[in-house]
Amino acid sequence: MEDILQIGVITRPHGVCGEVKVFPMTDDVRRFKKLKRTILDTGDGYIELECERAKFFKQFVILKFRGFDSIESIQKYCNKGLYVTRENAVKLGPDEYFIADLIGMKTIDDEGLLGGTITDVIETGANDVYDICLDDGRRLLLPAIRECVLSVDVEENLMKIHILNGLLE
Repeated sequence: MEDILQIGVITRPHGVCGEVKVFPMTDDVRRFKKLKRTILDTGDGYIELECERAKFFKQFVILKFRGFDSIESIQKYCNKGLYVTRENAVKLGPDEYFIADLIGMKTIDDEGLLGGTITDVIETGANDVYDICLDDGRRLLLPAIRECVLSVDVEENLMKIHILNGLLE
């Protein structure tokens, strides 16, 4: 399991007072309104930033960090990731998981015959789809629905699945 979770990427400065446009990488963009602290991956390490304010503009979040009051002070962090610790992440509901916890998770079918590894989570309008690289080299696109996902054990890094007829043909 990841200790920190990515919530966004700084895309570019916004204005001249140190604000930045952030492309959110979270299902709940409202989380930025409550965000007090975030972790910035500088490329050379991590630094903790204190958030002064957040507002929304189109598909972006505009953030202002304490101590960054000019375009020059923040510009070097464009295209850098913003993270939160697991303790400060949004609370998940039942049957909800962080994508970071699913990538790399082992899968096994309900007959115990066909294993694999989740390589990607594709977010669609209706439901997510798990891109699974099967142990035999084939690729399975498994819809994240109750009929297909039987159980998920994040601690054991294992998902038990049922493969519907036609998904492997």
